[in-house]
Amino acid sequence: MRHYIALTKPRITWLIMMSAGIGYFFGLPNASSWREFLGHIHLLSLLNTIVGTALIASGTAALNQWFERDADRKMRRTAGRPLPLGRLTPGSALAFGAALSVAGFMELWLGVNLLSGLIGAFTLAMYLFLYTPLKQRTWWSTTVGAIPGAMPPMIGYAAAAGVVTVDAWILAAILFLWQFPHFYAIAWMYKEDYAQAGIRMLPVVEPDCRSTARQMVLYGIALIPVSLLPVAFGMSGNIYLAGALGLGLWFLYSGVRVAIERSVTRARGVLMASVLYLPLIYGLMLFDRPGL
Repeated sequence: MRHYIALTKPRITWLIMMSAGIGYFFGLPNASSWREFLGHIHLLSLLNTIVGTALIASGTAALNQWFERDADRKMRRTAGRPLPLGRLTPGSALAFGAALSVAGFMELWLGVNLLSGLIGAFTLAMYLFLYTPLKQRTWWSTTVGAIPGAMPPMIGYAAAAGVVTVDAWILAAILFLWQFPHFYAIAWMYKEDYAQAGIRMLPVVEPDCRSTARQMVLYGIALIPVSLLPVAFGMSGNIYLAGALGLGLWFLYSGVRVAIERSVTRARGVLMASVLYLPLIYGLMLFDRPGL
């Protein structure tokens, strides 16, 4: 069972579930108090949203490992996964991933609404059939992959509201931009592995990593004003404004450091900053929603 669980990439799945939960939170009607706000929450709908999103995310992860099993054998960081080790057969992994994906779509469709299910299906399809094969062809795959990566808050928002509004797009935009420093840092840290597997990440294409560092800084700059949009659109207040600005500058600082001193150590610093940034900014959003 632990090998099947490993196929689902639990550490990534919990971030996806958290993002879907934030989307659900902001998809609920405005309220003047916590009592009124909690009255808008339908626990079964929330449960179906989180479970459905988790199932689709887990199924996508399993199918991705099935697609990339040959490349995973060539990389030290992935050689210990169940398929390269032969702990599971490719057919078992394929069936498991497909079953989880279908179950997740049905959970969202029948347990919540069709829109959330369709967004989940779009996320899976774009990740598996565009992003995954493009990794072997062009470093632009990171940009393509950031699109499905930004969809979890939209799934949650659609589940709660039944529609997708500008608020949902703002949440998705924050997550979209956040991914670039995060995944470029990972690609930098493991560029030899990626090169050996024929995966054309930006640090593989340009090994001096000047372009990678520049991308980190540019996306870090872009993230700051986008992360402040929840204030402009009445989604959060001044506490969030101050906190988001501080977090954005700190995140940008980690990118500037890696641009000045291009090293794996500094790239790891960007990764750690990104891992802390996302739950912290989500926490600020939750804490400082107007009216609560």
